[in-house]
Amino acid sequence: MKNGLHIGVLAFVMAGCATNPIGTAARVIDDPVYASPQRLVEVEPNRRLNLHCTGSGSPTVVFDSSLAAETSEWGLVQPVVARKTRACSYDRAGIGFSDAANRPGSSANIVDDLHRLLVAAAIEPPYVLVGHSYGGMNIKLYAHLHTSEVVGMVFVDPSHEDQRSRYRRLNPKQPTEAEYDKLRLEPILASHRECIAAAPAGFTPGTPLYGKCVGDPDARFSEAINAAHLKKYAQVAYQQAAMNEEEAIYHASAEQLRAARRSLGDVPIIVLTSDTRGVASTNPEPPNDPPFRLWMVLHDDIAALSSRGSNRIVPRTGHLVHTDQPQAVSDAIFEVLSMVAGKK
Repeated sequence: MKNGLHIGVLAFVMAGCATNPIGTAARVIDDPVYASPQRLVEVEPNRRLNLHCTGSGSPTVVFDSSLAAETSEWGLVQPVVARKTRACSYDRAGIGFSDAANRPGSSANIVDDLHRLLVAAAIEPPYVLVGHSYGGMNIKLYAHLHTSEVVGMVFVDPSHEDQRSRYRRLNPKQPTEAEYDKLRLEPILASHRECIAAAPAGFTPGTPLYGKCVGDPDARFSEAINAAHLKKYAQVAYQQAAMNEEEAIYHASAEQLRAARRSLGDVPIIVLTSDTRGVASTNPEPPNDPPFRLWMVLHDDIAALSSRGSNRIVPRTGHLVHTDQPQAVSDAIFEVLSMVAGKK
C-alpha cells in the first residue's frame, strides 16, 4: 500500500502527528500466497471476500489492516503467529482480491462483512482481534457489537474515533470541522475521484497520473506481490473502496464507534504505539511534542476499555509497526494469548 495517494492517506490518518517516510522492513515479504487469491468466501450472493488462514488451534487470531491495505501487510507477523494457533487475515471489500464493495466503507459495514465472512468460512469464535490503524477502529467496533466472540485484542498504532477532532483543536487557529475537511480531506478525495474517472481507460506507467493513482513498487514486498498490488490499484473497484474508507473513517465510522462505546470488561488489550520516527531513528527517547502526547492519550483511552489493558511505545518504528518491528507485534499477540489461556 504505497503510492502518492497512500502516503497522503498515512499523513491524514496520523492527523497531525510527526510522520516519517515509510521504513524499510528487516526483510522483504515474499510469500507467493499474497500474489493471488487464497479462499474467496461468499458473504452474500455474488460478492466474495478473500480470506487467508494458516495454522490451527483456538482462539483464532484475526487481522484487520489499515486504510485500503491488503492481507500482505501482515506477512511478517501472521506466519509467526500461525506456529501457535490459527491465524486469519482478509481483504476488505474492493481491496486486494476481494470483490468490489456495494456500500460505504464504514466500520459498521466492515464489521458486518467480517462477521459474515467468519460465519460463512466456519471460523468459529473465540477470536483475538488484531488491527492496524483504521483496522483498530474496526476491531474495536467488532468487540463492542460481538462481545461474546472476542477474548483478546492487539491494537497496532490504531486510529481513534476522536483523533480528528482532538488534533483539530491543537491547531492554534481552531479550524471548524468544515475548514478541517477542506484543508485535509477534500484534496485526498478529489485525487481519488480523478483516479476513479481515469481507471476505466487505464493508466500509463511513468505519467504523473500513474504515479498518483497506482504508484511505485513498495520496498517491503517482492516483485510478484508488488505486481499484483499495482494491478489492483489500477482498477476502479480499488480506487472506489479506498475513497469510501477515506470518506468514512472520521465521519460515519467515528460516529459509529462513539455510539457503540462501552467497557470491554477484563478482555486483555495491548495497544502498541509507534514512536513515529521510523527504523532509522537513533534517538532512544520517544518524542515529547503535543501531537505525540495526544497520540499517547488516545491510545491510553483504548487501553482503558479493559481492566487488563496497556499501552506501550515500540521504539524505532513509524506508523507501520508490523513491518518496522514485526516481532513486537507477534510478541504482543502471544502475550494476549497467554493471558486468555490463564483465564480458563
